Amino acid sequence: MATNKVQTGIRFEPELLYKITYVAKENKRSLNAQLEYLAQLCVREFEDANGSIPVDEERLYRK
Repeated sequence: MATNKVQTGIRFEPELLYKITYVAKENKRSLNAQLEYLAQLCVREFEDANGSIPVDEERLYRK
């Protein structure tokens, strides 16, 4: 399956990973989907308080 999403590596303390995985399962999401959802909420909250974050399309898609 092709995707335009960037793969990252995130390190967690074991207890936090266990708990966020638990929350994800309760929300019927994969761990990845839960983390993406939480990141979107974080950005939305930041932008609501501080204004839109400009995106440099050229740098975004540079390989």
